[in-house]
Amino acid sequence: MTSVTISDLGRTPDEAPAAEAEAVASAAARTAGVTVRTVDDVAGIRAVADFLADVWQLPRATPPYPTEVLHSLVHAGGAVHAAYAADQRSERPVGASVAVFGPPAERAVYSFVAAATASDRGVGYAVKQAQRAWALERGAHTMRWTFDPLVSRNARFNLVKLGAVGAEYLVDLYGPMSDGVNDGDESDRLTADWDLVTGTARAADPAEGRADATVFRHAPDGGPLALRDDRRLWCRVPEDIVALRAADPALALRWRHAVREVFTDAYGEGFRATAMSRDGWYLLTPHTPHTPHTVDTSPTPDTPALEATSEDPRT
Repeated sequence: MTSVTISDLGRTPDEAPAAEAEAVASAAARTAGVTVRTVDDVAGIRAVADFLADVWQLPRATPPYPTEVLHSLVHAGGAVHAAYAADQRSERPVGASVAVFGPPAERAVYSFVAAATASDRGVGYAVKQAQRAWALERGAHTMRWTFDPLVSRNARFNLVKLGAVGAEYLVDLYGPMSDGVNDGDESDRLTADWDLVTGTARAADPAEGRADATVFRHAPDGGPLALRDDRRLWCRVPEDIVALRAADPALALRWRHAVREVFTDAYGEGFRATAMSRDGWYLLTPHTPHTPHTVDTSPTPDTPALEATSEDPRT
């Protein structure tokens, strides 16, 4: 029997968006001072597995994504991207991501993880742009991943810098987690949907109008938790939930439940998270149905989908 990976199947990329994405990815890597490339060799994949174990504060013997799993995902047509400091000869990654294709009828990509150790340099952004270029080249239009809604830095990166939308709120998605980042908390997640064709950052100020909004719920610290006006809603999250979990797990869990209540009610009313301010406030706006791109999106076996999930507290 001949072994054929998904990557051997034909796909129809949209050439203009793919070329633009490649240029953006190259510029982002230069700005961050890194080189980003796909990894499929044993040593490279092991280095990525070790890097992800360090990010999640786990022993390298028990990484969140073992090397054999990463190899299998690559063999199935997915991609492991790794970022390396351009001014060093070290093969130790400073950022990494993993993505696979979704069902053939979609044009979406699912990113299991994206992590970076030097987010202030733009490494996380460079890795995501490399993923975007890879996905568009293979005919994808959308990337999906999940992230912890209480991690405000990740939310701002995903919703504002990348321009993704919080498409759904998932309650305790993974059940109890026993890594060094999520210990003692429940694993609520937001699903980010990123339009790869536009791939644009959000320019509008998410704090605009907030000062005049009405408080309708208070936070565990006694301050305002949720505000709304006649067409928008805002929800505050802790300044640093990872530090709060370590210092006061019970208070962190109260924040989890309080934010969960706001989000599940808001999503039930048709709101979606569309931005995050620098001072830790989500902006939620009424959901607007996605308008299909004007390219041919008819599902065929040759135009598979891509999806994405990012659980990195440091992206």
